[in-house]
Amino acid sequence: MRLVDNARNAIDLRTTPVHLGLGSSAKPVEGFAWDPQVLQAYSAAVAADGAEGRMVTIFDGDGPGDHWERHPAGDELVVCLSGSVTVTRVLDGVPDRVLLGPGEATINPAGAWHAVDMAGPATILTITAGLGTDHRPRTGEHAGPPGPEETP
Repeated sequence: MRLVDNARNAIDLRTTPVHLGLGSSAKPVEGFAWDPQVLQAYSAAVAADGAEGRMVTIFDGDGPGDHWERHPAGDELVVCLSGSVTVTRVLDGVPDRVLLGPGEATINPAGAWHAVDMAGPATILTITAGLGTDHRPRTGEHAGPPGPEETP
């Protein structure tokens, strides 16, 4: 995993996220994977950006998400590019669902547990404050949010 300075070619955000950092920098993250070692290397490489750093990526999927997550360092923008998605987040201890179609977006507030379910094939773009992100597995197709002991 490495951050690339002065990228000149097209970037596939499905395989190569872009890190937005301090000083309005934008650097592709080559060799990125949703693997604990790579995530740790990425976190170390962008640590100086603190809570201001953001990861931009595209996800393709079909069906319910397999985990809950939260981003304590900042808000997350979720944009539906194609298909239909439901973003469920826990606000003040209550599940809140937002249905998104192509071109529509929602903001998950900092620290709010959330999950994304795709109704058939769908694509989303996310801009995420990744510092300190937590994940919890979902059990069952539409398992409820983490319990009160796990919510902020």
